[in-house]
Amino acid sequence: MLMFVFAPDIGWVIAARTIQGIATGAATSAFSASIVEHAPAHRKKLATIITSIAPAGGLGLGALLTGAAVQFSIHASIIVFTALAVIMAVGTAVAAFSAETVSTRPGAARSLMPHVSVPRAARREFVASIPVHMAAWMLAGLFMGLVPTIIRDLLGLHSGLLNGATAFTQPAAAAVAGLFLGRLAPRHTIIMGGAGVLLGTAVNMTGVATATLPLLWAGGLIGGVGFGASFSGAIRTITPLAQPHQRAGLFAAVYLVAYLSFGVPAIIAGLLIAPLGLPNTVLGYGVAIIAVAALGLLAQYRMHTRH
Repeated sequence: MLMFVFAPDIGWVIAARTIQGIATGAATSAFSASIVEHAPAHRKKLATIITSIAPAGGLGLGALLTGAAVQFSIHASIIVFTALAVIMAVGTAVAAFSAETVSTRPGAARSLMPHVSVPRAARREFVASIPVHMAAWMLAGLFMGLVPTIIRDLLGLHSGLLNGATAFTQPAAAAVAGLFLGRLAPRHTIIMGGAGVLLGTAVNMTGVATATLPLLWAGGLIGGVGFGASFSGAIRTITPLAQPHQRAGLFAAVYLVAYLSFGVPAIIAGLLIAPLGLPNTVLGYGVAIIAVAALGLLAQYRMHTRH
């Protein structure tokens, strides 16, 4: 965050983004496991839900903060990254003073190496959840990566606050949905979420094709509810299948799928805008999300019928 604050040029921004990405990837799975393990026995389910909605909530709040800073200040980058640096400092202090949840053992240096693992008991559920995670995070990547460009180039609107608020709708709806749908059975929640991602993407594509901003908002809300439901449902399904010492590796596997789905398709879409045009690129991206979401629904239905 401090590198972002003081970055003098784009090279430093890329370097800061790389370090921040490595830090996020290294810490997220451990944070997720820690939240679940610190929770009292009667609050494990709530801890799992919080683990699943926190990434989406953070994306939404970050987009809204950034949009407001761009709209009302000429020092947006300093405001945003200073605020995030303060939050990171507080988070680091909390982590440093938190009690360890497992007994220590030799191998501190080796433990710092990336470790991704799926316990045997969770493998079938994990494989069935892959297209669900892919569709949900691909939609998040579409919203966070391309919505500002859509608003500016297709709709002809130039407003940082509008960009931030529109990008905020999808992850915010995801966080709220993940929290309030926690009482439903995990499988039903995943299936409901997959259908929401599919429908929300179709509404977004209609909004792009007709250059209608309210349809982008509606698609973001519907798809966001689908994101939150499917991701939280999938997390609640696989978490009980792992032993405490296996959770960090399992969460690492989940977020590996999630972040690759969030980042790689958005990068490919960005490269295709020049040769294909923005509308065609977004519509093709939407078709890919719908196809993956349909595959995820099929996989979840098969898992449901097996049980």
